[in-house]
Amino acid sequence: MRLPFDPIARASQLWRDRWGEESHASSMATATSIMRVQQLLLAQFDAIAGRQGLTFARYEALVLLTFSRDGRLSMSRIGERLMVHPTSATNIVQRLVTARKGEIDKPFWVTNGGAFAVIADAGRAAMGAVTRDLEAADFGLSMLDAEQHDVLFGLLREVRVGAGDFEA
Repeated sequence: MRLPFDPIARASQLWRDRWGEESHASSMATATSIMRVQQLLLAQFDAIAGRQGLTFARYEALVLLTFSRDGRLSMSRIGERLMVHPTSATNIVQRLVTARKGEIDKPFWVTNGGAFAVIADAGRAAMGAVTRDLEAADFGLSMLDAEQHDVLFGLLREVRVGAGDFEA
């Protein structure tokens, strides 16, 4: 349901009214906007991935495996790349093994106890179909032009660098 007003802009104004101009209302509004956009995009991505019987998280795991050198990654590496706990990565992979037929070969364990996921041809096909649909939807950002994409990416990259997400 669409609201007849921007609730984040209203919250920002109420914040300023209560605590004054120097109250970090702009930072609050920006952070809240980023989180809301993430929610909107994730809902759209989950719906798109759902057409192939996937969630966006499972799609991301298939992408990681597709981009890996030999089509396999350890659960710890999958968790690291998806920025989730290794237990969550294992759960994502196990759901791809049990809920979906043939997208990931049954994970195997090596002698040091590390578990690896291996992508199967069906996984590559499902990942490709979702990727085509995400591209057709312009990743939910068709309202931005190329210059706006560059500006937004640059700004968000600064935030990620500042938060220690990666080495610049």
